[in-house]
Amino acid sequence: MTDELELRLDSLAGVGPVTTRKLNDAGVHSIMDLIVRGPVEVAELTGMDIDTAGKLVEKAREGLVEGGLIAKDFVSASELYKKRLSIGKITTGTECLDTLFEGGVETQALTEVYGEFGCGKTQFCHTMAVQVQKSKEEGGLGGGVLYMDSENTFRPERIVSIAKANGMDPEKVLDNIIVARAYNSSHQMLILEEASSMINENNIKLLVSDSAVGLFRSEYLGRGTLAARQQKLNRFVHLLVRLAETYNIASIMTNQVMSSPDQFFGDPTKPIGGNVVAHTSTYRIYFKKSGKKRIARMVDSPHHPEQEVIFGLGEEGVIDPDTDTKKKKSTKLTSKSSEVASSEITPAKVESDVLDSEPGNSE
Repeated sequence: MTDELELRLDSLAGVGPVTTRKLNDAGVHSIMDLIVRGPVEVAELTGMDIDTAGKLVEKAREGLVEGGLIAKDFVSASELYKKRLSIGKITTGTECLDTLFEGGVETQALTEVYGEFGCGKTQFCHTMAVQVQKSKEEGGLGGGVLYMDSENTFRPERIVSIAKANGMDPEKVLDNIIVARAYNSSHQMLILEEASSMINENNIKLLVSDSAVGLFRSEYLGRGTLAARQQKLNRFVHLLVRLAETYNIASIMTNQVMSSPDQFFGDPTKPIGGNVVAHTSTYRIYFKKSGKKRIARMVDSPHHPEQEVIFGLGEEGVIDPDTDTKKKKSTKLTSKSSEVASSEITPAKVESDVLDSEPGNSE
């Protein structure tokens, strides 16, 4: 089943040309996609009853288990531990954030980063879009990026500056990033449904959704639309997780925040999306501003300790705070040395000017 031909839909028993065409039109192009979508969605897309769709997805799952592409139904904890050791991690390029993530952003997981405007969420996404393209020896995964931009905040110029700061070819880095601009929540969902073919064709190793919940928030206004919004949002974030787990890639989503007026003690800032987003995200990190520095806190994780680290923003994207301090110190030293040099020359020049003007003044 590891052969690409064997992952075709028509290789499954009971899948004919008509069903294949219906699935392809809906963005299901391989057996792997059947696992990602699930029986309920497959039934809706093809018009078949839920039992038939369930059997079809089960056949796909059995085939992928035989090929070793997905895990068995029952495995020992030691076997699972060994498999976890082989999970890929993308370095952030900083000691502080790598400490927070215990090595970097993981594959087969959804990492949610939330915080107020200007706290560095988009800069973090830009940085990871460059870091993932590094080789495994350098802390990357040697793969491309699918960047879903729902707020028109992606800037290729920023990618160029981060790539140059990391000693990489900017043109190659830009070529390995596929940007999809989402204009509404339905379009955003459609992009994600079509992502599976892009992942296979372009060796995608990082999927970014910036911002994942913004369009849902702007379109579904009022408490009367809350249920419909949460249902669509639930489907979106679950699809992000399933894509990450099935294709062994890393998923990063940014989230907006709101102020809770009934919060009397502590930070009133809360992420939007409610429990739907909170329960689905594998790792949840809170970014907040503290002067010119930024603070990242691990809020929720299956195994990471809850801790805070301080980081900064610079030409390299996210940076260690001491890196910024060193640059400032070196700049101050350079300016001081130039001031000293100029002060050594200027007095002599002034003195000569005064001497030259003395005869004129005495006259």
